[in-house]
Amino acid sequence: MLPSAGTSVHMAKVVIVGSGIAGLFAALKLEAAGHEVNVITKQRPQDSSTNWAQGGIAGILDKTDGEAMQSHINDTLLSGDGICDEVIVRCVVEEAGDRIRDLLAVGVDFEKEGEDFHLVKEGGHSERRILHAKDATGAEIERALNMAVAQSRNITMSSHTLGVDLIQRVHGVPKKGVKGIWCLCLDSGEMKAIPADAILIATGGCGHLWERTTNPSVSTGDGLAMAVRAGASNKNMAFFQFHPTALMSRNKTPFLITEALRGEGGVLLDDDGLINYRKGDDTPDKHSFTLEFSDLGSLATRDIVARACDQRMKVTGADNVWLITDHLDKEKLRNHFPNIESKLNEYNLSLGVDPIPVAPAAHYMVGGLSVDINARVLQNNADPIPGLYGIGEVACTGMHGANRLASNSLLEAIVFADRASRHFISNPINEGESVPNWRADGTHRLIEHAPLVRDLETLRKTMTDDVGIVRSFSRLNRAKRMLDLLETEVDLIWRKSIPTRELIELRNLVEVAKQITDDAMSRTENRGLHYNKDLI
Repeated sequence: MLPSAGTSVHMAKVVIVGSGIAGLFAALKLEAAGHEVNVITKQRPQDSSTNWAQGGIAGILDKTDGEAMQSHINDTLLSGDGICDEVIVRCVVEEAGDRIRDLLAVGVDFEKEGEDFHLVKEGGHSERRILHAKDATGAEIERALNMAVAQSRNITMSSHTLGVDLIQRVHGVPKKGVKGIWCLCLDSGEMKAIPADAILIATGGCGHLWERTTNPSVSTGDGLAMAVRAGASNKNMAFFQFHPTALMSRNKTPFLITEALRGEGGVLLDDDGLINYRKGDDTPDKHSFTLEFSDLGSLATRDIVARACDQRMKVTGADNVWLITDHLDKEKLRNHFPNIESKLNEYNLSLGVDPIPVAPAAHYMVGGLSVDINARVLQNNADPIPGLYGIGEVACTGMHGANRLASNSLLEAIVFADRASRHFISNPINEGESVPNWRADGTHRLIEHAPLVRDLETLRKTMTDDVGIVRSFSRLNRAKRMLDLLETEVDLIWRKSIPTRELIELRNLVEVAKQITDDAMSRTENRGLHYNKDLI
């Protein structure tokens, strides 16, 4: 059990939307302080982006090592390209050791070398500071947290439950706060209203806005869209991270090839680079096209490497570039990356032997709901909405700036889950208000889902072509016109239909797509993950 984040004489009811690392970590903190917690999750508890996270969690365990912490801070600020909130960055890095020890107390088993943790290095990091559980760190964290939740007494897990909209204390008045949430029970089709003294949104990102994503199917922007409809602010939505290396080998669903593989010496080559490397005795890094974009080559930050891959593929017409590992110790690679090796074997590929075909795929929402240092969701980017918190990928804390540094996301999630929990424990709302039932007057069961399928395809095609890694004002304007049309069409169906999962998710994806596109159109300079060729 996690140590208590504080004490409280109140027994407030808290609803947490999402069952990734942020949501489960907060649930355990709140339950330890005596609060009743209901975690609602769209599918099974383990179906989260956390469970898919391979790389690890960055952090300095020794709080007395000021030099190491400052190095982590500096790397984060550099990756964020001038848009990080330095106060937040320092806060997260300084609290890393305590929060990682919380994970250890729950039973997370990070890989060790002897008595010490085995640390890896990823793109943008100047040192080895990333704890991991081979190449399945997220799955190990989810295992431990889910086991702890299952053993708790005051945490209820509501699986196959999809949040639809927040219930405000006074409809249309965000400053009065929230008092519950309407949900769709996916097993029964029933709409139910769940009262809450506080709601923590931990729904993750929205990678399924694009045709290729490393995200699980649940990542459809639900929490962000719900909060925006309730008056919440968001910021930095233009900054969406595409992971440079997703497997491209007849696999229908992109499979992430962790950045830690490049941290161990893997190198990206295009077709010409691969041919030249095979001709001589040089190491492959001398032939990498990524050196044209950064002196760090294949270990530059993700924005730079993804853009390099995208540009090279467009110039050559290739469907992929190549990740080369045959110059490395194959047994060491297979020991550290067993899940990747297993996946590659399905396509007759192997680490340390074969060039791995990879291409960028939508990966992480760097912007998100505007929150303060205690994870309270803001309206007008200033005033907190009482009882509403945002933690994990759905929130924009100021930690990541214009580009998230690899393996900082799991760290940010637990630090802000802890801060949200401690804030509510110290400032509980315990009003126990009743909530209204969902009104379905005049609505009918949706018989034809074909229009939704076509609209979703159009949405993903639009975002892929017009709001991808490289943008232009003409493309963004084209996307905005298409999104306005889609919003109108989806709203017409929404107003007359009983909600289904497909309709709810499409409605949310269109809302989040609009936020991303509007922010991208408003920017007058290229920073980090936002690259508009008209601004060069």
